[in-house]
Amino acid sequence: MTGTATVVGAGIGGLATAIGLRRAGWTVTVLERRTELERYGAAFGIHPTAQSALDRLGVGDALRDHAVPYRDAHIRTPDGRPMARLPLERIESKAGRPELLISRPYLLDALLAGLDAFGDVPIKLGERVTDVDALAAGQDLVIGADGIRSAVRTARFGDRSGPRRVGTVAWIGIADFESPVHGETWGSGRFFGLTPVEPGRTNWYATVPEATTAEELRASFAGWHDPIPRILDATDPATWIRYEMRHLYPALPSFVSDGARPASRVPNGARPAPVALVGDAAHAMTPNLGQGACTAILDADALTRALAAAPLGPAGIAGALRAYDAERRRSAQRTAFGSRTLHRFMSTERTRLRDAAVRLLPG
Repeated sequence: MTGTATVVGAGIGGLATAIGLRRAGWTVTVLERRTELERYGAAFGIHPTAQSALDRLGVGDALRDHAVPYRDAHIRTPDGRPMARLPLERIESKAGRPELLISRPYLLDALLAGLDAFGDVPIKLGERVTDVDALAAGQDLVIGADGIRSAVRTARFGDRSGPRRVGTVAWIGIADFESPVHGETWGSGRFFGLTPVEPGRTNWYATVPEATTAEELRASFAGWHDPIPRILDATDPATWIRYEMRHLYPALPSFVSDGARPASRVPNGARPAPVALVGDAAHAMTPNLGQGACTAILDADALTRALAAAPLGPAGIAGALRAYDAERRRSAQRTAFGSRTLHRFMSTERTRLRDAAVRLLPG
């Protein structure tokens, strides 16, 4: 079926959803509260399942033009001893293609190019949505892709579910040299990750207690194995990005809302359109499994496939939204729970028991 939709949020999930809807013949408008799109250079891991979703959206080739494969990575102790191998080779063997790493700007560029190819999907920057029901009055569907503090989610589901801190802060950056090792190093209450991102550069991330300042970050990893101190020395602190580790809690009972609201709340008594949530608006998670971008892409793919296959009319949309919720909610929420659990495991100060368990993992 086709219809008219507004996508709130121009991040990975919002742009992917807009592409999928437009490919299905929908008329689409994208609203973004920021006055320009965020273009910081953190690397995203793209699992083979998300790569397949991007292929269905028509942007897989653009992804691969700038992505690098992720292979041969280990979990190490601060002195550099390997404890276990990350399961990248098993993923590649099972899927027939490797995990890929791509910087955020390149992935955004691929999605924007895919959307621009249609020539008729406006992205309106500086648009802060304050009345979701009024916005929905003239639409067939509203997509909430507006992040962990989603205004769309709050308007339709209330504020019971919202951002929750986990007690740590992440610093991320990109150094202008290639690390000879990749993977994660787990210490007491902190950990450090190194991944490729493009030739000649290394993506890094460090997770430390919330009170750790930029000035204290280098000292937090002094004495850790090479090249961690060199990576930090080679990256201008002015380019470091800090964010509090948060997740959405408690889990939502549904990713969709049928639009039933008192008629007096919207212009001319019109019934507001239904809403679907994608990405962080639906299931924001800690980044420990590296699945944030992947789950947003899979949401977009599942939602737009369901809508493309639905019969015309409100009943068709309602059925498609139920199908989307059934396909994605439990899967995404399991991933979010697993990521949060892994975060606790990685950042524990009881390292002896944790490290013994890690060494039992298959090589």
